[in-house]
Amino acid sequence: MKFLIVTNAPIIQKHNENFAYSPYVNEMIIWAKHIEKIAFCCPRWKNEKGLLISKIPFQVNNFFWLSDFDIKSFKSIIKAIVGIPVNFLIIFRAMLWADHIHLRCPGNIGLLACFVQILFPFKKKTAKYAGNWDPKAKQPWTYRLQKWILSNTFLTRNMQVLVYGEWPCQTKNIKPFFTASYSIKDLKETVQERKLDSKINFLFVGTLSPGKRPIYAIKLIQKLKNEGFDIHLSVLGDGKEKGKIVRYIEENNLKESITLHGNKTSEEVKIWYLKSDFLILPSKSEGWPKVVAEAMFWGCVPLATSISCVPYMLDYGKRGGLLRLELDNDVKMILELMKNHEKYDEMSKNALGWSRKYTTEYFESEIVNLVR
Repeated sequence: MKFLIVTNAPIIQKHNENFAYSPYVNEMIIWAKHIEKIAFCCPRWKNEKGLLISKIPFQVNNFFWLSDFDIKSFKSIIKAIVGIPVNFLIIFRAMLWADHIHLRCPGNIGLLACFVQILFPFKKKTAKYAGNWDPKAKQPWTYRLQKWILSNTFLTRNMQVLVYGEWPCQTKNIKPFFTASYSIKDLKETVQERKLDSKINFLFVGTLSPGKRPIYAIKLIQKLKNEGFDIHLSVLGDGKEKGKIVRYIEENNLKESITLHGNKTSEEVKIWYLKSDFLILPSKSEGWPKVVAEAMFWGCVPLATSISCVPYMLDYGKRGGLLRLELDNDVKMILELMKNHEKYDEMSKNALGWSRKYTTEYFESEIVNLVR
């Protein structure tokens, strides 16, 4: 079987080797195990531009290179007008090559691929919609258009669309899905019960970007510290908000309470999950936030924005705290958890028990069903 991946995610070519965003590579390794030939239809970058990347360890049989484009400025619109027809033809040629077409959405290239795939009604197809599938969510029109095309069983045929969460009134081709980071063998590792009786450790894991709202996480810590608690926030990640964060920490005398550690490997992040009491993720938009599921796997209680499938993941407050992005209310909710050890312990156990069903082995068994 010839398997084609059409995606916005770039391939970075360095020293005659192929690299890509690390979590994406980890997932594609599982897909590649069950495929004879694999090709990527995507942009190519010369350097990683701040992305956390890993080497692609499996053989790639073909590349169909696309040009990046967006419509955020007049110059980029002109570039898009030229690039879109060329990209359309390249995606069409790539889909001709494939036996199984796999789209990664949402994104500009994902939107273009949604249109091209209409021309291949008899080829087997899957699409992974990694964003927020909530029908009520306020989103850019390009995202709504992709969701409409993928849901339309007249235009989109012979396709299973993998979405995060369970939503009412969906078409028959929409399949609730998940992602996984840890194996069955990780279940053997002991998770120590948190005490919350000395220093309370908070954790932020993610890109330091406006979309992840790291500054809001820092303001939560600042408020909690002013309540007289001995707390510390470890920030794992890098990005364009770093300078702003450093200035805020210095201006508000938070150096002893907040430490920036930069990007870390998955094994290093796991150690932080194990020694942290709370994960903070106040992001604007998510699909299936891996850091939330990962923290829960190790008994670290997540505090996350009530968006996408997060309320479902946290069982509407039984497996973690739902942030309302109202600073005083969120601080009040966290304080109640910090003071109520029994409630915290129950929440931690609920989180651990739920998340440990979603292992990489279970994920792989679902992938096999899709590509078989």
